[in-house]
Amino acid sequence: MMQNERMSILFVCLGNICRSPLAEGVFRDIVEAHGAQERFFVDSAGTGNWHQGKPPDRRSVDVAGRHGIDLTGLRARQVTHQDFERFDLLLGMDSDNVATLAALAPPGRRGRLAQFHEFSTGVPRDVPDPYYGNEDGFEAVYRMIRASAGSGKTFQLTNRFIRLLLSGQAPE
Repeated sequence: MMQNERMSILFVCLGNICRSPLAEGVFRDIVEAHGAQERFFVDSAGTGNWHQGKPPDRRSVDVAGRHGIDLTGLRARQVTHQDFERFDLLLGMDSDNVATLAALAPPGRRGRLAQFHEFSTGVPRDVPDPYYGNEDGFEAVYRMIRASAGSGKTFQLTNRFIRLLLSGQAPE
């Protein structure tokens, strides 16, 4: 990544219809609130292809909408090998997502992988998949993502990661 380029972050969950679109929307909201949208390219994907091309789960869209975040333009997609070259940071929403990403990552690219909550807060914790639950589960996941991303630590850590990339010290 060169100094004039944007930091690219990919949020990853299982199907790319619940957690990762919420994380993408929340992070975009935080970045925009800081006036830093020009510094980031943000996307989301799933490790599976079951929902490819479909919009986020209605419950994710509804929860995000109640908090002023629009997810209606997003469409699910599966992680590709190109994502490991395209993105500076790939954040799995749970340890299984990170393990799948690690198995897919080309040699020398595993240093760009992290678990979302651990990267954000320093505490390893899965963001639970709300898919088989009710709307309350989606609200709880939204609050967890917002608290983690909105703690300021994600923003600070992302800026630190940018500085490491620029200095050549970040793991490839």
